[in-house]
Amino acid sequence: MIFLLLIFAATVVAVYFYKTKTFNYWAKKGVKHEKPVIFFGNNVKNFLMMESRAQAMERMYWKYPKEKVVGFYRSSVPELVLRDPALIKSVLVSDFGHFHMRGFHPYPKNIEPVIRHLFVVEGDYWRMLRQKMTPAFTSGKLKAMFPLIVEKAEKLQVRTSDLAKPGEPLDARDLMARYTTDFIGSIGFGLDADSMNTEDSEFRKIGNDTFNPGLKEVLYTVLQEFFPFLAQNLKVFGRLEKPIFNIVKQVKESKGNKPTNRGDFIDQLLEYQQKGPIEIESLEKFKPDGTPEKVVMELDDTLFAAQVFLFFAAGFETSSSTTSTTLHHLAFNPEEQKKVQKEIDEVLARHNNKLSYDAVKEMKYLECAFNEGIRLFPALGYLMRACAKKYTFEDIGLTIDPGVKVMVPVKALHMDPAYWEQPWEFRPERFLPENFTAKQKSVFFPFGEGPRNCIGGRLGLMQSLAGIAAVMARFSVEPAPNSIKYPDVDPVSDIVQCPKGLELPLIFKERKSNLVH
Repeated sequence: MIFLLLIFAATVVAVYFYKTKTFNYWAKKGVKHEKPVIFFGNNVKNFLMMESRAQAMERMYWKYPKEKVVGFYRSSVPELVLRDPALIKSVLVSDFGHFHMRGFHPYPKNIEPVIRHLFVVEGDYWRMLRQKMTPAFTSGKLKAMFPLIVEKAEKLQVRTSDLAKPGEPLDARDLMARYTTDFIGSIGFGLDADSMNTEDSEFRKIGNDTFNPGLKEVLYTVLQEFFPFLAQNLKVFGRLEKPIFNIVKQVKESKGNKPTNRGDFIDQLLEYQQKGPIEIESLEKFKPDGTPEKVVMELDDTLFAAQVFLFFAAGFETSSSTTSTTLHHLAFNPEEQKKVQKEIDEVLARHNNKLSYDAVKEMKYLECAFNEGIRLFPALGYLMRACAKKYTFEDIGLTIDPGVKVMVPVKALHMDPAYWEQPWEFRPERFLPENFTAKQKSVFFPFGEGPRNCIGGRLGLMQSLAGIAAVMARFSVEPAPNSIKYPDVDPVSDIVQCPKGLELPLIFKERKSNLVH
């Protein structure tokens, strides 16, 4: 019995020291921070699902308004919250070689199959995938895809007309999620998901499972935070693996495992896969003289399927969130809504009353309204990088070690009156070229920044603008009785921010003129 008690006591002591051994990291470097708590660090509310990671970063940003950097502990892992635009630029752009890692997985070589995609993988895998996938998002490819976007936008108009009842709220977020899902099914998979009219669409189910984790997935995530070594064995996205891999396999087989002339995303990946291995300059291996070694990488079937999942996941939640948020703010700002509708009407009149790539490119004020919507409620509430090798911030004389996470609190920067006059007001004119200053550009990160920015940002922008234009051409929107002007963030949100309650109810009123046919 005594022996067992001794083992228990020794285990408790070992765990205590293991979980607190880094707790003097920021104090030794003179960086201001909150006092950490064993197991949780400064992250108690996040672990208890009372605060999202973005909200935690925002809280630290405002707590220390005079600091350029703030220390934070996620469990026992040191993180550094950046508040200064110059330091942010050095991490995201100038000194990318030190911060090429995102740091979402503690074991980059052992990531579960379905998330071995461009957003999560590190080092040479990231560089290979970035090189392979960048040509899929050129202006020419985007223009070629656009008729498929228009087709889904027109279905969105029909669906909205069928659902909108006088005086009855309609969930704008669900409506735009269906549009986004159909767009991704068509552009990404070459399939007609028909989420507009099918309540139990397989694509909608995958989207909901991706961004509404069950209790098991939440528990796995918490365990990985407490004990990172468990990340090698626990599959947070395990329930998505089979449906995603099956869909990709079926689509590839339907194409004869070779690209067709449809031009969807799977076609692009099949084209790259057929070209075989590529040689890249390594981010991880170097010759004695310091120059990068050459490494050969290949897009195997697992990586192939994971990239398709990324296309789905990244587009599904970010686009549905940003488009519905923009509609939400236009509903609360009717004068701005009229300006947007006037522009849409005038542009469509010049294009035979039809949406097209060129027409949407001309809708500059609509783009300003969209940018203002995602300033107020950015889909990505924070950006994260992991220090790959020891780095010194020369301006403040601070050196950090490999493995330290560096956080950019996007939501806080978007709402700081130091950069934006009356930041809580919806003012699309902020983004007109004559008003959008270099100072504001330095803190506006709707699609990230630097070499690891969102590769599909332009596609997401054009698809979102087409969807909003389709709705605004046919309908006006007003707040519903239960609409909240500034919805809170769902504290269970992680990488992508969602509104609390997951709904954005609005009243849709069909316009009596200027209808798009």
